[in-house]
Formats: sequence, structure tokens, C-alpha cells
Amino acid sequence: MLTEKDITARTQSLQQLLQDKLGVRGRDLEHALRKAGRLLPRRVRRQAAQLARAEKMAGNPRLARQIDGGALARAQSDVTAHLSAIDLADRRKGRLIALGAVVAANLLIVCTAFVVWLWWRGYV
Repeated sequence: MLTEKDITARTQSLQQLLQDKLGVRGRDLEHALRKAGRLLPRRVRRQAAQLARAEKMAGNPRLARQIDGGALARAQSDVTAHLSAIDLADRRKGRLIALGAVVAANLLIVCTAFVVWLWWRGYV
């Protein structure tokens, strides 16, 4: 049977991974998962929510008996594997490329509008 300390240690390690990999902070795992939102796939969010529910249940001795240790271990390993596979440098590069694409598209639109305006006024 898992103790409250074991479950708390598991959820805190996942919360730390969420903070390191996604930059999501929260007072507990459930709050951090809500902030993470769509940054995590649905399957991973469900498994992490299972861990958050287990953390709440562990506070009550009668409910703590209902916690399935095997399912909790699988959920933690799956969530940890997903978060560990996130490459921070690649995410950073992707954000910079997306920002550059937005700037280039806006610049193209403004230049096109300026040329159309010049044509409309008869300068071109």
C-alpha cells in the first residue's frame, strides 16, 4: 500500500518536471495541470490527473486504501517519459521560427498594401 508521503513525492517530482520542461507553476499538481492545458496531450493529462486525484485521496485513510499502486506507477512513468522527451532547445527554436514567420507575413502584407495604395493614387 502506498503511503501519503510516497504519493506526495511522486506528484512533487512531476510538478517539478512540469515547471522545468513547460514553465508551468502551480500550488499543487492539479493546479499546474490546469495551467498546462493543451501543452500536454489528452492521454498524458488524464494520467497526471489520476495522480492528482490520488494525492487528494491519500489524505484520507479510508480513501487511501482504494488507490491502485500499479496504475499509479504506470501513470507516473508515462507522464515522466513524456515530459523527459521534451527538448527545450527545439521548443525555443520553434517559437523563434514562428515569430519570424509572423513578422515576415505582416511585413509582406504591409508592403503589398503600400504598393496597392501607390497604384491607386497613380504614382505607379
